[in-house]
Amino acid sequence: MTTAAPRPTPAHQLSNPSPYQPSKTEDVNFQGLPIPRGPVTASLSFYEAPKDGSKPHNYVEPKPGVPQRNFGEEWHDVLLNDLRGQETKFNMDNNAFEVIPNIPSEEYDFTDDEEIKSVYYPEVEKLLLDNVPGANRVLLFDHTIRRSNPDAARAPVTRVHIDQTPSSAEARVRLHVPDEAENLLAGRYRIINVWRPLNGPVMAHPLAVADSATVDDEDLIPVEHRYPNRTGETAAVRHNSRQKWYYWSGMKNEDRMLLKCFDSDESVGQWGRVPHTAFVNPNTPEGAIGRESIEVRALVFG
Repeated sequence: MTTAAPRPTPAHQLSNPSPYQPSKTEDVNFQGLPIPRGPVTASLSFYEAPKDGSKPHNYVEPKPGVPQRNFGEEWHDVLLNDLRGQETKFNMDNNAFEVIPNIPSEEYDFTDDEEIKSVYYPEVEKLLLDNVPGANRVLLFDHTIRRSNPDAARAPVTRVHIDQTPSSAEARVRLHVPDEAENLLAGRYRIINVWRPLNGPVMAHPLAVADSATVDDEDLIPVEHRYPNRTGETAAVRHNSRQKWYYWSGMKNEDRMLLKCFDSDESVGQWGRVPHTAFVNPNTPEGAIGRESIEVRALVFG
């Protein structure tokens, strides 16, 4: 595979901060509970093929009496290293994820979709244009809010996955900008999720990511993602002991994690997708508040 040429360093990575030293106030959350930090071994859910050999699929809106998915899961204990203190070692071109601290927001409630789109979406668009080298246009096409409570519409996903595959990424361009699709598909396009907590620091169900450079193409399994009116495609992930996993301890509301799900630039193709999952940190203290988060999904052109 072609080795990627060096790319411009994003603005937030130009400094060389000293190793992270948490203060006493950063070591506890608002409940006074200690924030789990440092490397941890946790159990992650990976792909198990359908028993009948059929093509794997899942339903976005499960049908009555029909299983939501036809494939199983295998749980493996995985070492996850802490990104805290080594944030600048990782970027989207080399690893398919990137972390950015200290980003303010004017949106606080995250209860009204139209307000999220009018207030928070412009912040996300600016964040991507400022920090993704080469980006000249951003189209935000949806968002998901997840809350760790029984009444929530969407809970954290505790299954290793990637939101898009190459075919579904192309389909997204054709779906959202049909009149310009041919021209846009001829250039570089990426799908990037912007993930942040809503009630940080995160204690329960933090987000884990795999360094994409350690993930083989053979680890990724296309899965039909069946909506009521169309079929998309996501990727499930097989366990491979070569994979290296990370999490960012105690993510605050001002922290952002960029997750690259697809990149049409073949020079970074091997590193163009990042497996991720929520996980149960065995070091989470009893009684810790459940995680709330939002992820905004973006088509990034240029």
